[in-house]
Amino acid sequence: MALDLERLDAVGAVAAIREGGGSAGDYAAALAERAARHAGLNALQSFDAAQCIREAEEAVAATPDGALAGLPIVVKDNINTTTYPTSGGTGALLGHRPATEAGIVRRIRAAGGFVGAKSGMHELAFGITSNNAVTGPVRNPHDQALIPGGSSGGTAAAIAAGIFPLGLGTDTGGSCRIPASLCGTVGFRPSTGRYPGDGVVPISHTLDTVGSFARSVADIALLDRVVTGQAAEPRRSLSGVRLGLPKSRFYDNLDPAVETATQAALTRLEAAGATLVDISLQDIWAHAEAFSIPVGLFEVVRDLPGYLAEHAPGISFDALVDGIGSPDVKGFIASQLGGDAIPVQAYDEAMTVHRPAMLRIYNRVFANNALDAIVFPTTPLTARPIGEDETVELNGARVPTFATYIRNTDLAPNIGAPGISLPCPVSSGLPVGIEFDALPGGDLSLLALARAAEHVLAQ
Repeated sequence: MALDLERLDAVGAVAAIREGGGSAGDYAAALAERAARHAGLNALQSFDAAQCIREAEEAVAATPDGALAGLPIVVKDNINTTTYPTSGGTGALLGHRPATEAGIVRRIRAAGGFVGAKSGMHELAFGITSNNAVTGPVRNPHDQALIPGGSSGGTAAAIAAGIFPLGLGTDTGGSCRIPASLCGTVGFRPSTGRYPGDGVVPISHTLDTVGSFARSVADIALLDRVVTGQAAEPRRSLSGVRLGLPKSRFYDNLDPAVETATQAALTRLEAAGATLVDISLQDIWAHAEAFSIPVGLFEVVRDLPGYLAEHAPGISFDALVDGIGSPDVKGFIASQLGGDAIPVQAYDEAMTVHRPAMLRIYNRVFANNALDAIVFPTTPLTARPIGEDETVELNGARVPTFATYIRNTDLAPNIGAPGISLPCPVSSGLPVGIEFDALPGGDLSLLALARAAEHVLAQ
């Protein structure tokens, strides 16, 4: 089957199967061969080539006219599946098979798609490096000594390496957009609540959402339509589009490669008709600091036991904590099991005071400047070496790894807004992402804008 898996997107693969360019089984077999060639990335946590080929043939036979007919999807290992284990990348859940699939997986199956593999991740999704002490580090396809980003690093690496065309991750503070930026794929975080969240190993019911990865925005829109039933808007012109540039914080202290690529992308967008508007979100940050980490830490030690009770009743929360192998994740969870735990009052204030304030400020900035979206570098720096879990180098200084990578992506989850990271054109060096965030609920318009931006950036 002469299909270029590295370049063919999901829309193209489904069309090729339907039009006789190759059978679903042949496509899955070619995919399996590519997975074997890229096994050193450790992108896939669970994969069975024979099973993938068999399920491809069964899926297209059962739903030949489905939007995803015969298409294998790579799914992050914290999203429940019954054909492969769901471990959350943690020791106590290794090999665990939940009795039911996540709601989003059921919708994919109804459209003729299927779970082709489970992908590696940062343990319990609590980090951005995907350097997992239990399952081993996921490696960046552009340089295997570097991180792919996280926590959905395995899905991003599998897409970037051309193993799978489309994949699922989860995003709590940037876990789809950060690895998309570092691996050079498209990564989408929908508005909170847009996608079903049942059957997902949680951090925070307030911040978590399932998100997606692909090599084209058209594929992201295809999956969005499958999940939501809402038809994608046509690609729009950038003429008249107003993009806000929050230069303070978002554009501060950038890696030179990121700054160069971002500015080149902005120049292309402006030349295509977009209006770039300097804006300030300065008033939002005090509220964000009192919200994001406190809410995530407060909810994880309540939401995780709830997941275990429903989907892994034989595994206690104490056993799960004991099985955590990654020191950074162990530290996060342990911090909430003693006197340093986030107090109820701080959590209540985060939800009733700080989140409403952030939404008011964000909405006001959009309204006052007639914005379609804000635009900024997805991450302040490119991929760094595996093992630098505490600090990384940025412009000659050592800076905190986690806080630096999530600096620009963390706002959208706080207010439930959608965000999408696109690859910037780079002639050499590592991938760089540029992100567009919209108002909560503005997913379809954001995807249409992203398709236009992708077209411009590809020229």
